[in-house]
Amino acid sequence: MSTRLATGPAEPATDRTVVGENLSLPLFRTLSGVLAGHPYLKVVVDRVEDTWHLLDTGAHPFHVDYVATRVLGMDLAALDAQLDAFNASVYSDPERRFLLGVLSLHTEQEEGRERPFLVLETTEADTMGGGLLLFFYEFVRARVDSSLPLLLKPANHGQEEELSAISEQRVPRILSHELFGSRERTPLNPGEATGRLRFFRTAQEYRAAEHGLGWADIVAMPCLPDDVPRVAGFINTAPITPLSHTNVLASGWGIPNAIVRDLERLVDEDGLDDAWVRYRVDEDDIALERLDHEPDLRAPAWHQQRIRLEPPLLEDAPVLSLHRLRSADRDRYGTKAANLGELHHVLDSRTVDLTSYYGRPRPPREDLYGHLAARLGLDKAFTAEQLRFRAAEFVAEAVGAPEGVALPFALQQRFLASSPALQQGIGKLKMALELDATEVLDSLCLHVQHLIRQTPVPESVTRQIDQAFPAAAASRGRLVVRSSSNAEDLPGFSAAGVYDSVTTVHGTGELLDAVRQVWASLVSPRSVRLRHQVGISLDDTYMGVIIQEYVPASLGGVLVTCNPTRREDFRNVYLNCSPGSPEQVVDGTVLPQQYLYNTVEGGGRTVALGSWGQGLSADVRARLADLSLTGRLLQSHFSGTDVDRPLDIEWLMTEQGDFRLVQIRPYAL
Repeated sequence: MSTRLATGPAEPATDRTVVGENLSLPLFRTLSGVLAGHPYLKVVVDRVEDTWHLLDTGAHPFHVDYVATRVLGMDLAALDAQLDAFNASVYSDPERRFLLGVLSLHTEQEEGRERPFLVLETTEADTMGGGLLLFFYEFVRARVDSSLPLLLKPANHGQEEELSAISEQRVPRILSHELFGSRERTPLNPGEATGRLRFFRTAQEYRAAEHGLGWADIVAMPCLPDDVPRVAGFINTAPITPLSHTNVLASGWGIPNAIVRDLERLVDEDGLDDAWVRYRVDEDDIALERLDHEPDLRAPAWHQQRIRLEPPLLEDAPVLSLHRLRSADRDRYGTKAANLGELHHVLDSRTVDLTSYYGRPRPPREDLYGHLAARLGLDKAFTAEQLRFRAAEFVAEAVGAPEGVALPFALQQRFLASSPALQQGIGKLKMALELDATEVLDSLCLHVQHLIRQTPVPESVTRQIDQAFPAAAASRGRLVVRSSSNAEDLPGFSAAGVYDSVTTVHGTGELLDAVRQVWASLVSPRSVRLRHQVGISLDDTYMGVIIQEYVPASLGGVLVTCNPTRREDFRNVYLNCSPGSPEQVVDGTVLPQQYLYNTVEGGGRTVALGSWGQGLSADVRARLADLSLTGRLLQSHFSGTDVDRPLDIEWLMTEQGDFRLVQIRPYAL
């Protein structure tokens, strides 16, 4: 039995492009390909010749190549040599000759029957004004089978605003989040797995069975919990964001993850629960195939994975303000604290080069410096020095870094050494790990965590914290206490959502309790098991702590400097936001608003409104576009020599409208 959740296009043997013909549904199906599960067809309107071209999708993957070679008679080498200028002539020139678009085919339920309809849109970077959008829609409408409804979908926020002045009776429209917000199948993380499908309709069903889950299971349920163990694959039956903790885990673990909202029907029809299946997710296709016998599976490679940590420095390091740290201090204060210290350095400097991402060749372009200069408001005669200075200036104007202090690993070690009972409990835990006695790990971890939370903090440790973060400051208002371990943000081990942060701390007493809770999260059953699976020794694992004054936020969120669902996309960054703290975005308490922002040509589009009833204002969206460009520029610095390695940034917008970045780390790929 094979259950196909989507199919890909077949390659045509010949070029079947037609010019000037009216479009019927049979002709559409002849020429179309499939993208994200929907048939689509590229169209080119030639305003000079008063005609249009319906492109054979298999023969012509790019509008621009077709227009240049087939209509204007250019060769590809000549096009490549002037690609950006040519793109400007077809995507942003208000007097352009050619209008480029895509028609996609969708269905809706009407009186118990499926009714097809077409959606017309331009490419995301197109800057068509209201007049051109109206002309484009009416030109296509006059040449499409009148029995097929046709809606215009604005490709970006700028087009949405242009269309707002045109009546919907004249140009019927649909927004992206309206069209795709209820999509039944959405890829989240590409991958392939063979395993046993474990389908849970409720969280209670999952909790009753979670201890029996193994590496060969594919877990399916409405919304997977953050503490899900390492398994072969994930399937969500309710909408989530690609930036959720569970999808970050899926990305870091290299396992498939997707939203399949009609999985319960497939399970009931095909008996998939507890069946062996082959599961594959890629950008345009989700496949789930039932196997007729149990496969001969070998344990995955991560069973033999051994991650070695650099030895931390445990000398008696001081408690330091974040702005005094640099990235090299991760071996004493942990990754998060060191990255925030490095952020302070970047924002205080005008000599740091934040442009190297744009210096990478993006064939046929030698670099994207010209695009960045345009985004930063420089003229075409800019110098490299001017571009670097303006990029650093732009970032410093756009965002701020949080104030606070960092507690070194040495304080945790001094605390642990102060209690013989703690030393004994940790010794038993280490022995169980050496013997691979996994059946007793949970109880030993919980016992050690209890001891950490109950053991008094030595006066010398308390004094050192108070000297750097006085009791008077702790009593003024709410504090945030965050983890900063050396066993996170590693190649092959992201630890997203594994360690604790405490965001509701008031006063000195609660501060010490929160610090102990963060220390205790280093030996939680889940964190110990996950590290043990990849060979990270407890002896090498340490926890630093970040203490910050709480900053009230009107908006908070997460952005990653890539498009998680389309990895070859070098233009866009993915941004999620919700009212208040960024924790709401990643912990699943609300479904956030989701946006894509183009950091090359500019512009953005709404992917989903989540739990909100309406989108953000145009002014706030413009601010988020600047934040997104800032994230891309910071990637040039924080990703080191591999400038294509994306960042995961938690941010908030204060009640005064300023942006603060509260966490920067590599995004797991």
